[in-house]
Amino acid sequence: MARWLKSSKTVEERAEANKQVRLTVETILADIEKRGDDAVRELSRKFDGWDRPDFRLTAAEIEACKAELSEQDLSDIAFAQTQVRNFAEAQKATMLELEIETLPGVTLGHKHIPINAVGCYVPGGKYPLLASAHMSVLTAKVAGCKRVITAAPPFHGKAAPAIVAAQAMAGADEIMVLGGIQAIGAMAIGTQSIKPVDMLVGPGNAYVAEAKRQLYGRVGIDLFAGPTETLVIADETVDGELCATDLLGQAEHGPTSPAILLTTSEKLARETIAEVERLLAILPTGEVARKSWTDFGEVIVCDSHQEVLEIADGIASEHVQVMTDRDFWFRDNLSNYGALFLGPRTNVAYGDKVIGTNHTLPTMKAARYTGGLWVGKFLKTCTWQNVATDEASAMVGEYASRLSMLEGFVGHAEQGNIRVRRYGGRNIPYATAASPRAAAE
Repeated sequence: MARWLKSSKTVEERAEANKQVRLTVETILADIEKRGDDAVRELSRKFDGWDRPDFRLTAAEIEACKAELSEQDLSDIAFAQTQVRNFAEAQKATMLELEIETLPGVTLGHKHIPINAVGCYVPGGKYPLLASAHMSVLTAKVAGCKRVITAAPPFHGKAAPAIVAAQAMAGADEIMVLGGIQAIGAMAIGTQSIKPVDMLVGPGNAYVAEAKRQLYGRVGIDLFAGPTETLVIADETVDGELCATDLLGQAEHGPTSPAILLTTSEKLARETIAEVERLLAILPTGEVARKSWTDFGEVIVCDSHQEVLEIADGIASEHVQVMTDRDFWFRDNLSNYGALFLGPRTNVAYGDKVIGTNHTLPTMKAARYTGGLWVGKFLKTCTWQNVATDEASAMVGEYASRLSMLEGFVGHAEQGNIRVRRYGGRNIPYATAASPRAAAE
């Protein structure tokens, strides 16, 4: 039976915090809907101390941001974007269009149509998360989206040069320096100066995530996202320092980021707890990571790898790092996770920054029903049909008529009947509600 050596905040405590976020976001989105640019400008001044006549950067401003970076910086960004582009293109290549004759004279198919306009949010208030530009903008461009706009908050009172460079290099059509709920609302709802998009993507804080949730339906979104989560599955094949480093490497994202160790070794569990304390004392981001670890960190010891598997699937973590004597067994048997990192040579930071897979992933147990952002999220798979012969239309029409009348849809039945009359040469009567089967017989 599993034993918790360290537990996190309760579900009830987390729910109360979420309630306040919901109310705040609802009020702000309503204000943006009502007042447009004026509301967005006031919110930007209030939350970010940032205002300018146009939140879009000019071409000259974009080039100036790029000029602030070293050649090595630009080269590193280009390397990361090459990895993301290569993987996205390989994924897209698996998405074949379809055309099949299912019956003589009846052809069905589907095609993949890029979403026309996408808004990409790039977090940057606390850390300039330029990697989110690769993951969203570049992937949308590989999919073929025509208009891709971006929004990132100011960093230290100005546009973050690294974020702007990454957005531009990824192919963004419009780059805005605008953060938080106001950025999400402006892109989704539209204002006098900002044309609305069809889909919103990208990670963010609790307010950004809630704004996307409330706007879902009005626009598409990539997924419902909360604070970054990491789950380390480990056994005695690795040590506490490695586990602690990988837990805190994600806990530093923010004070509500869950970091969980799931292990079959109590010795490793206790070593990891000790190593976490040692590292927190020297980690420059230790203040944030400590709060996250204190409130949301967990250490769970299981009696078997099977028990580990079952608990891991119940947690359904965003990131799952596996360092055991059977890493690929976990790959083959785990079913609920956002992204999987196999073996001690692999880690979540590789996926977050450079390896090529997408780092926008499901949180808050959403991994039970969805994967993360990928090129396919930017493509609508739409079907088409063609009935090419008289015989096929008349034959399908008879079935369609009878099945429609079983449901009481007389108009639907007539869509089939008129084709039976025209293409099948049968002078059948019109369908009526009083005689539901007459037209089909």
